Amino acid sequence: MAARLRKAIDEQFYPPRAKGGGILRREIWVDAHGGVVRYNLAYINHVLYAGDNGRVLGYDSAHGWHHRHYKGKVTPVQFDSFEEVEARFQEEWINLVRKVKYEKN
Repeated sequence: MAARLRKAIDEQFYPPRAKGGGILRREIWVDAHGGVVRYNLAYINHVLYAGDNGRVLGYDSAHGWHHRHYKGKVTPVQFDSFEEVEARFQEEWINLVRKVKYEKN
């Protein structure tokens, strides 16, 4: 019998327009020992990108591999730890929002 996974985190944040707007989505599944075995991190903003259900940026481990989504393009990513992937996602999201704000000014 396969080990049971537990969805430990299922969060959505709605940043104000000044912080990019849209939705930040964070889903994390853990094993019996609390280790992250599956994740989905996504920045959704239909104003910036209408394809892929509005997912502008995302990282996940669905379908048995670690990958990055950026405006419809999917590429594999090196996975060393979930914490590293989450930090990379956060940094990319911040830089993306800064770039969009700069382009509007």
